[in-house]
Amino acid sequence: MPQLDTSTWFTTIISMIMALFILFQSKITNHTFFLSPSHKDTKLITHSTPWEKKWTKIYLPLSLPQH
Repeated sequence: MPQLDTSTWFTTIISMIMALFILFQSKITNHTFFLSPSHKDTKLITHSTPWEKKWTKIYLPLSLPQH
């Protein structure tokens, strides 16, 4: 029964790792990353809605008094 020749595995694995490293490095260098992102203002925006001007009470059907 013939034995499995593993003498070329080291060379194959090392060359695959180097090729993947070079591929990923070339993909990463194509992206543009912002060095200092602009700060967004976190001030709350107030909306003028008609129901904010008066007090209203909502009655649930189950909370109404029973006759």
